[in-house]
Amino acid sequence: MKNAINTPFFWLALSVLAYEVGLWVNRRLDHPLANPLLIATGLLCVLLIGSHTSVTTYNAGGMFISMCLTPATVALAVPIFRELRTLRKNLLPILLGALVGSVASMGSVVVLSRLVGLDRTMIVSLLPKSVTTPIGVAVSTSLGGIPAVTAIAIIITGLFGAIVLPAFLSKLGVAHPVTTGLAIGTASHAVGTSRAIELGKTEGAMSGLAIGISGFLTALIAPFLGVFF
Repeated sequence: MKNAINTPFFWLALSVLAYEVGLWVNRRLDHPLANPLLIATGLLCVLLIGSHTSVTTYNAGGMFISMCLTPATVALAVPIFRELRTLRKNLLPILLGALVGSVASMGSVVVLSRLVGLDRTMIVSLLPKSVTTPIGVAVSTSLGGIPAVTAIAIIITGLFGAIVLPAFLSKLGVAHPVTTGLAIGTASHAVGTSRAIELGKTEGAMSGLAIGISGFLTALIAPFLGVFF
């Protein structure tokens, strides 16, 4: 049994199974906190700790899932293409919204990190917290950050956005599908986009578009911010 646990495909299969459990719970409860990724992450953490399995052992299988991140992100172009008319009609507000959102995300990291006394390495590791993992890790690494910290920050940001943002935007009276999708995608990348797709086609398309725009803007702006640390 111990040898089976240490095989890459065991943890790969277990990861897929944990996510399927998360989907099942999400369908049954229909509640923002019943996020499939959050449930799957919790289950895997319990299993890893309970079996005394190292993260290195898990990553031997988990890397196959990580390999799918980039093509999955690129696949978001499909719903964007279907909403081209909406995109053309709202191009300027979309670009300005993504710019403001990206600057606000990175600016909040700088301000809060300075307030609590974090060093430069931690600051640049947290700067790309609101973009998709491949872009965020690449930006963090190029600035001398810690990729593992960046990845964790991205996951937490995405989960928080997927759980909280739809209800928060509703409370603020934000009902326009373009605005809703753009806000979710800019703040919480692919994890938030999975929730935006559930809200509607336009929300999902705009959220997917925001991932690309905010990722590009973060990669462009973050190096300039890094100079001041």
